[in-house]
Amino acid sequence: MNDALLLELAELLGADRVLTDKATRAQRAVDTWPLRLVQRTVGAELPGPRCVVRPHSADEAAAALRVLHARGVPVVPYGGGSGVVGGAQPPADAVALDLGALDQILHIDEENLTVTAQAGVMLGKLEVWLGKKGYTTGHYPQSIDLAQVGGLVATRSAGQFSTKYGNIEDMLVGLAALLPDGTPVRLGPVPRWAAGPDLRGLWLGSEGAFGVITEVTLKIVPKPAARRLQAFALPNMRDGLMVIQGMLREGWRPAVVRLHDASEAERSYPGVTNEGEALLLLLSEGPNTYVIAESEAIAAIASAGGARPLGPGPVEKWLEHRNDVHLFDQLISMGIIVDTIEVAAGWDRIGEIYDRVTAQIRAEVPELLVISGHSSHSYPQGTNLYFIWAAQPPQDPAEMERVYWSVWNRVMETTLALGGSIVHHHGIGRLRAPWMARQLGTSFPLLAALKQTLDPRGLMNPGALVTDTGGREEA
Repeated sequence: MNDALLLELAELLGADRVLTDKATRAQRAVDTWPLRLVQRTVGAELPGPRCVVRPHSADEAAAALRVLHARGVPVVPYGGGSGVVGGAQPPADAVALDLGALDQILHIDEENLTVTAQAGVMLGKLEVWLGKKGYTTGHYPQSIDLAQVGGLVATRSAGQFSTKYGNIEDMLVGLAALLPDGTPVRLGPVPRWAAGPDLRGLWLGSEGAFGVITEVTLKIVPKPAARRLQAFALPNMRDGLMVIQGMLREGWRPAVVRLHDASEAERSYPGVTNEGEALLLLLSEGPNTYVIAESEAIAAIASAGGARPLGPGPVEKWLEHRNDVHLFDQLISMGIIVDTIEVAAGWDRIGEIYDRVTAQIRAEVPELLVISGHSSHSYPQGTNLYFIWAAQPPQDPAEMERVYWSVWNRVMETTLALGGSIVHHHGIGRLRAPWMARQLGTSFPLLAALKQTLDPRGLMNPGALVTDTGGREEA
């Protein structure tokens, strides 16, 4: 440790808080961005951060930020590393600020139904702790055992039960954070913010570009008393989307509403549906009388929309395997690109986005192995689409990059052209940043002004969320 900066940090925090070994730096060189993971399988090396600073308290994090800000050193906050859009990939001269040691659950308020935890607490750990007390956050992203609660706020996370419980912005009641120079900020917790603009919103989706979240307070709910599972086959994806729209239009909010296209139904639930049919999975939970009423009502809506009942079996299978990503990992280890791209749109255009994207990718990307889609987060105003795809590129980092962007470009451009949103909940990172100016349009200068005001030296997670480029040229 002969770097003057590293010596200063070590003297300030302790040598055990400043990690410079090659293995640790390599691990913090990227999150789980599939492009970088697959490139590594053929020998690509990513520049790691200058060092990894791992504070054990908010005060230590603030002290580190003060030093780094004074020296003009870029900082990349690092949470659980479960992000998939390159939000944690550092520039070579940056310091990674690892929040993993801020891992204490601080307080449960059973009267006001909130829980407060440090930013580095894993959501899976928090859910187990709450479950023993009879509560849940209702937030179940696939990354539940990998994601930290601060990162969930910073990336505007959505969970698999979001139709009932909402997304992370619906659960956030308070937070503590540090500005780029280490200045502390505390907001809430309050049941509703009415003191001017809701400043908690500055941190939702901020992706480390405005500072560092150190503590969050989330809503909790008593564990549901009853649950009912139902599955249905629909003639096609469009019919399934109309059924979901009808359920939400009438005011029903099943915790889980998932519509898989025919390709996904055949691949993940063989023998359950007929050729060409889409598969709708529904899960209702809550008080027993409510669950009975909701499950009967949504079954009637599905039947009126041409659905064929399949019983609870497919939903039971999904619950058992919903967080299993071993096949993704296996394919990536073989040099095959596997990725998901989630977008969103209103009901009047989501079907067209699904049709056009799947047809275009199949026709124009010769390296494609498969593309399929499903909807999993719905609202009265619209829904999301997950496109799951795999491609077999030549085993060369540059060729992998070319094929990867050939798919992403088409999905982003088609979604923008049809008036959709280029993201639903996986965040912007470095992957989607080139399209942000076009997505936000006349509001993009406001985002850029916020970045300039809060981080005038551009030191916080440079290259993520806000960029002055307007698109990416396809190689």
